[in-house]
Amino acid sequence: MKKVIVSLVLVLLYAFPSMAANGVISVQSDFDVEETADRLENILKEKGMTVFNRIDHSEGASSVGIDLRDTVLLIFGNPKVGSPLMKCQQVAALDLPQKALIWKDAEDAVYVSYNDPKYVQMRHNVTGCEEVLAKIEKALSTFTKAAATK
Repeated sequence: MKKVIVSLVLVLLYAFPSMAANGVISVQSDFDVEETADRLENILKEKGMTVFNRIDHSEGASSVGIDLRDTVLLIFGNPKVGSPLMKCQQVAALDLPQKALIWKDAEDAVYVSYNDPKYVQMRHNVTGCEEVLAKIEKALSTFTKAAATK
């Protein structure tokens, strides 16, 4: 019994770090953080999305003496898409509006990361909104790839 418990604990210790990144889609960008964020913001606006906020986390960190690689968060959405999702499962609103994180890693590569709609579906047990989720998935993929590639 002791071996089973120890084995279970070890499995959980190895599983938790990999779960942390589960549900996040990252697309490498050909541009720096600022240009990628600008491109994505422009694409979102052109597609009729509302950009609610642009948060420069690295600027905020710098204001308190912390050096953080370039990190920008865009918060955006469209009630025509988000509202039906919330109607299917109201707690999905915890993950709405949508967010995209544009960030530079330790090797100076730039990425656009966002929540995988399938993860949001699983996380909130969303049923009956498969078409809406497919639309969100396609839009996020299209927008991020257009912003990140030449």
